[in-house]
Amino acid sequence: MYLYLGSQSKSFLNCCYKDVISLSLRKLSNTMDVLITGGAGYIGSHTIIEILTHTDWNPISVDNFNNSTPKTYDRIKEITGKSIKHYDIDLKNIDRLRVVFEENNIQGIIHFAAHKSVPESVDKPLEYYTNNINSLINVLQLQKDFKVPYFIFSSSCSVYGSTTALPVTENTPIGKTECPYAYTKVVGEQIIIDVAHIEKDLNYIALRYFNPVGAHISGKIGELPNGVPNNLIPFITQTASGIRKELTVFGSDYDTVDGTCVRDYIHVSDIANAHVKALEYLQKETQATNFDVFNLGTGIGVSVLQTIQAFEKSAGKPLNYKLGERRPGDIAKIYANTEKSATILGWKAEKSIDEMMDSAWKWQQNLDNQSL
Repeated sequence: MYLYLGSQSKSFLNCCYKDVISLSLRKLSNTMDVLITGGAGYIGSHTIIEILTHTDWNPISVDNFNNSTPKTYDRIKEITGKSIKHYDIDLKNIDRLRVVFEENNIQGIIHFAAHKSVPESVDKPLEYYTNNINSLINVLQLQKDFKVPYFIFSSSCSVYGSTTALPVTENTPIGKTECPYAYTKVVGEQIIIDVAHIEKDLNYIALRYFNPVGAHISGKIGELPNGVPNNLIPFITQTASGIRKELTVFGSDYDTVDGTCVRDYIHVSDIANAHVKALEYLQKETQATNFDVFNLGTGIGVSVLQTIQAFEKSAGKPLNYKLGERRPGDIAKIYANTEKSATILGWKAEKSIDEMMDSAWKWQQNLDNQSL
């Protein structure tokens, strides 16, 4: 028996055939548009550099410069020799964000953009819930609308709370979070899990960072918070350069090696490389599930005082600091088990604490020279 296809039927099948081919190329192409939310920020900018240096992908940045600067894009070009397309957009404005998806053939999303200060989140919980959760929802909605197959979420080890099960694995239960920032990451992961359950053809990874520090090896780009730093390393470097009078170490009576908080510090360029590895893994389409989580750390716990000592060694000068009271929202100690990311993603942290401090100090010195 023969099936006769009229001209309209043939046209319809041809369109379907082209759509299938287009979708296959979209998923398998080495060249693809990758949306980086928060691309002018600390980790986002280093990930853009990693993409421009080691892939054929085309990164497109969206940032509202809440805690960053447009000068970041000039620094990226200085390091890589390449300019990128970028938009000044607040992710809470879904109509403006939709234009980015309409103007570009986005096939991957790496979602960094979020408020991220522990103490600030304690003081401004509504601001953190409004920004971090609504922004994520808008990006996920547009991913769904435009059928973008790959999504990487910037999560945090803070989702584990004050766990005593160390080192932390991805199977460690989500604990009681100590601050609103951490809880936005817990909620964010759950939202993605729920979306992934429905959107079977879309793929998601949550990367749980431990403590990103350091700067690009060139010293031309690094962490540059607006105003007073909330993170330890930029406060250390600004104190050493004379911008800050003194560093306060929050808490010296924790049950740790020297009484100060213990963290798993990881170089920002190692973090950036992990995002490329995660997106490459999703492209291979070999994963057993369309949602997964991975720890990103070194597996080594370092105390605040040990970090200061490593910096003093790198800078060749003492740091002016004092011991103070504990800070609300901080946990005593946490460090990662990274076997899963090594086995599945083929990723592991390479840089030592000394390299982290060296690069951070080099970046601060470059900033100081620019202000002279």
